Amino acid sequence: MALLKHFTSKFRRGFSVNEVHAHCDIPCGIYDPHLAQVAAHSVIRMVQLINALEDPNSNKAAANSLSRYITVKEEHAELCKKEVRIIWADYFKPEHVEKYPDLHEQVFNVMKLGSTVRQSVDLENSQKLLTAIQRIAEIFWATKGVETRKISSNYPSGGDLVVPV
Repeated sequence: MALLKHFTSKFRRGFSVNEVHAHCDIPCGIYDPHLAQVAAHSVIRMVQLINALEDPNSNKAAANSLSRYITVKEEHAELCKKEVRIIWADYFKPEHVEKYPDLHEQVFNVMKLGSTVRQSVDLENSQKLLTAIQRIAEIFWATKGVETRKISSNYPSGGDLVVPV
């Protein structure tokens, strides 16, 4: 460990580092709420599949499917939260909040609904999560001056996607 610290300190002394400022950890400029919407559709679909299962207590295949559906539902609910959190923290700026004063509340709603759908098998709350993410998508694209529209997702979960025109 001491040897590592020695080399690290020599390296730092040999190079000067200029401080840079960017709106994200890596200033890529690539943000899109699409993945959050797809993840919300996956949550809805997993809830639909869970609700359609036979009694897992009497059927090993159903028990296996239940376990897998729950895992995917959990992962995708967390992905919804992660993707919205990234856009909120790295993309949205104070001028966006000024123009859309309910932005923080909208993000908060996604976070709370993401947790709620992880804790339950509730189709209504799963659909509310999608609706909340769609609102974030509308605001996101509006901040870029891009008009949006809703199109059919054509997913087994049903529902729409908010997409740029």
